Amino acid sequence: MQQTVEVVIIGGGLTGAALASGLTKYGFDVAVIEQEDTPRFNPLSNPGLRVSAISNASVNLLQQLEVWPQVLLMRCAPYCVQEIWEHPMARVRLDARSLGLTNLGYIVENDVLKYALSKRLYHQNVFVLYKTCLKNLQRINGIWQISLDNGKILRAYLIVGADGSHSQVRKLANIRTHGWQYTQSCMLISVRCFNHPGNITWQKLTPKGPRAFLPLFGYWASLVWYGEPDYIKKLQFMTMLQLQREIQLHFPARIGKITPIMAGSFALNRSHAMNYILPGLVLVGDAAHTVHPLTGQGVNLGYRDVLALITILKDARYQSDNWWSVNVLQRYQYQRQKDNRLMQNGIDLLYRIFSNQCLSVKIVRNVGLVVANHAGATKHDVLAYMLGL
Repeated sequence: MQQTVEVVIIGGGLTGAALASGLTKYGFDVAVIEQEDTPRFNPLSNPGLRVSAISNASVNLLQQLEVWPQVLLMRCAPYCVQEIWEHPMARVRLDARSLGLTNLGYIVENDVLKYALSKRLYHQNVFVLYKTCLKNLQRINGIWQISLDNGKILRAYLIVGADGSHSQVRKLANIRTHGWQYTQSCMLISVRCFNHPGNITWQKLTPKGPRAFLPLFGYWASLVWYGEPDYIKKLQFMTMLQLQREIQLHFPARIGKITPIMAGSFALNRSHAMNYILPGLVLVGDAAHTVHPLTGQGVNLGYRDVLALITILKDARYQSDNWWSVNVLQRYQYQRQKDNRLMQNGIDLLYRIFSNQCLSVKIVRNVGLVVANHAGATKHDVLAYMLGL
């Protein structure tokens, strides 16, 4: 059985679902294929392990999609101050008030955001197939034929790969990537705080890698622990009581009394697709690019992709162009590939600077942090770029 739609989005996660909602809002006929089950949310549950720092620009997009009110009804935590330091006397402090903002963004559980997006797609009557995988794709007479593992075949003018860093769309389309694995791994730890975590996110730079604190709802917080892969693997096999002792030893004292509840680790990679588009095919989010999570920009870059693609496609459609053509999609690639590469390179530069333990480099970077904290307009410009303002 074959069904024809205008756009098929492979991947219904944070990026794919947002794109589906936005395109549907502007009259596109969209189908979403998602390998995971339908998102669920229990307000009494502990926080999920995966969280994202959602910038104000991303919040604006989610407001336009009528998704953000649902997130606010569930749970999230605004943060107003961000601090980064290696030496206590060399501290960069970013304050929302200095930019005339209420906050710098929100820390949101990925599961919360997925659920809010799925509810929006349901109310928009978007056709979504959960627990379904892409099997094959083939372009015939200018239309993509998309074979699924349930035997169903979809036909579409445009196929979007929003299926993450191991994108099946990208692989089947033979789009190459360039990248590498970092010499660090990362552990995420959900903790219960004895005192309220407040609204400040902070990151302490250490010779082994950063230690970060992200406030969540209520008395919950998320810790981010970077380190050598073997050491992170060792932490992964500890009991929660053993892990609690390690946290108290290796995190700043300001963390206070905490109880770890859940932990998980993953490797850190950078990748960038050599091209984002083919005729009638486009990549967004992690399918096109991944970055080191040092600055928490992964999801926000994906939402920049989403906003750009929605704008370009709706404008092309209103102008009666073949909105799925290479000429139209090249506008998206030109705009987003450049911005994503700039962000990747900027984050890599920070990673190299802060992972170098040469004494002269340590002195220079701490002096640099002091200067950066008093840089006034320059600091604000950099922050505005990172926040997407």
